[in-house]
Amino acid sequence: MRLSGSIIRPSSQTSLHTTSAPTATADGPLERVEGAHVTKGHGQPVVTDAPAVGTKTPILEVRGLGVDFFVDGEWLPAAIDMDYDVRPGEVLAIVGESGSGKTQSSMSLLGLLPQNGRAKGSAKLAGRELVGLSHKQLSSVRGKEVAVIFQEPMTALNPVYTVGFQIVETLRTHFDIGPKAARARAVELLRLVDLPQPEKSVDKYPHQLSGGQRQRAMIAQALACDPKLLIADEPTTALDVTVQAEILKLMRDLRTRIDSGIVLITHDMGVVADLADRVIVMRHGRIVEAGSADEIFNRPQHPYTKQLLDAVPHLGATVGDSAVDAGLGTGPATSGTTAVPVSRPVVAAQEPGAVPALEAKGLVIEYPGRGRVPAFRAVDGIDLTIGRGEVVGLVGESGSGKTTVGRAAVGLLPVAGGSMKIGGHEMSGIGSKELRDIRRDVSIVFQDPGSSLNPRLPIGESIGEPLKLRKLANGAELNKRIEDLLDQVHLERGMRNRYPHELSGGQRQRVGIARALALSPKLLIADEPTSALDVSVQARVLDLFQELQREHGFACLFISHDLAVVEILSSRIAVMHKGTIAEQGPRDQILRAPKDDYTRRLLAAVPVPDPAEQKIRREARDRLLEQELARQGVTSTYAGGA
Repeated sequence: MRLSGSIIRPSSQTSLHTTSAPTATADGPLERVEGAHVTKGHGQPVVTDAPAVGTKTPILEVRGLGVDFFVDGEWLPAAIDMDYDVRPGEVLAIVGESGSGKTQSSMSLLGLLPQNGRAKGSAKLAGRELVGLSHKQLSSVRGKEVAVIFQEPMTALNPVYTVGFQIVETLRTHFDIGPKAARARAVELLRLVDLPQPEKSVDKYPHQLSGGQRQRAMIAQALACDPKLLIADEPTTALDVTVQAEILKLMRDLRTRIDSGIVLITHDMGVVADLADRVIVMRHGRIVEAGSADEIFNRPQHPYTKQLLDAVPHLGATVGDSAVDAGLGTGPATSGTTAVPVSRPVVAAQEPGAVPALEAKGLVIEYPGRGRVPAFRAVDGIDLTIGRGEVVGLVGESGSGKTTVGRAAVGLLPVAGGSMKIGGHEMSGIGSKELRDIRRDVSIVFQDPGSSLNPRLPIGESIGEPLKLRKLANGAELNKRIEDLLDQVHLERGMRNRYPHELSGGQRQRVGIARALALSPKLLIADEPTSALDVSVQARVLDLFQELQREHGFACLFISHDLAVVEILSSRIAVMHKGTIAEQGPRDQILRAPKDDYTRRLLAAVPVPDPAEQKIRREARDRLLEQELARQGVTSTYAGGA
């Protein structure tokens, strides 16, 4: 039984970099080169290590791994002939777009494929073959030998049991341990992952924890049995940058406490630069390139890898001299040796005396109380102005109040105090008829187009619905307007008869933008419209957004926690913190010379797709946190709670 020991005892780390770069052709996988230990097997690169790491025996050896799904009478491949090794104490990142096979290939190791899926090839965990094991045999492996950190902890954790109960259940399933000892171990694990007040948190339900705290609880459960291999499937995708930075710090710290291998599945290249030792890049089910993090980021060989890196928004990657410089060590973005150009946002000239598209003064927004629960003040006396044709970025953590401001701007939440004017019309105490008139000039693009589009309506009807309800078009005129809107968002006209579930995430987001533009709004509220998209899809949506903004000249409140995206689109930035605006001003001033400590911490938490630069930024962030803790009289070097 391995309940104590390696999970608490720090272990030494070995250098995990290869000695020379692999080579690749334009349309093929990598070839073996001297010293790099990247060889070909089954037509694919085998990801192995340089001699410095080669002294350790691999925990996981994957050879010829394939995953197929039976659809419409035939087997369709999702992963093809994958070969790689994972050694103790290292992080292997598997990157690629949605549908590349990175998640399904990893889930196949534990037999977690859907019923119509099958795995073939070989995957040996410490010499034991995993492919082909029965459900009963895999049950002894899951959790004990191999653990998974899932993308969304709220759906992976059981909502009717406390987090402590779920950790205890994992322990007692695999080990002969009493309930009191298991509970003590659960508290110890929660303390290990820096969950605040672990003695109390052990009795909390998942919904009583924040997103970052739930992710920590899931990591604690994954570490309960001291697994040999940890699979982290998009562990930070849904988290704010500050919480994400804390989770990444936690995972880095855990590598020094445990000697497990980590497989990191993600499309966030900033996270890869922050955490990974080695990287494999997947496309259409195949590994197209493999190497150390330094090689992949600084000397990419395959065109797809270069394309993937070029699509990543890089904080500070603006044309001219506007690279971020707040003592965080950032500079212009590079992908290999090619700078990533980002055009400056178009700022419409403001006529003297022109009425702003949005003007808030002393704005207060509250969620009403229920029973004994008092009203919650989500926005507390903010001032914010958006000129006509101007794009203003509103950034902050979850719970800061930024989405609440956007919802109030379209009349979905009432104004409790102060003033909010949309195109000169006061929203405080507004009547339903006047609100309907204002909504002709204000539209919103939601974060998740899949849930905001009616699944029973073809997308053509969803796009044309605002025009039809306003009686602005009908019949042939309506059809023409729908086709024009599809053209504007670069979707084929034939897609008008498809349903939302038949479209990709990026295509659904384009439909949401087309619907929002149907009434030619003067103000567009964009609420996290790209946060759930792959980097390449996100890049196309951002290009489209800039093109449409130049063409239509609408003002926009762009709400996001991704400062790199906000930098691309916005001329001014407002930073929200706990219902108030901590700082606002021109984009370059906020990003280059922030005045507020919170803004500096927010900037420092943003990962950038460059391992060397990210290391500098991480150290700068740690210094900022230590200074903040010193001011609070705390001696710990880690912030703890999410």
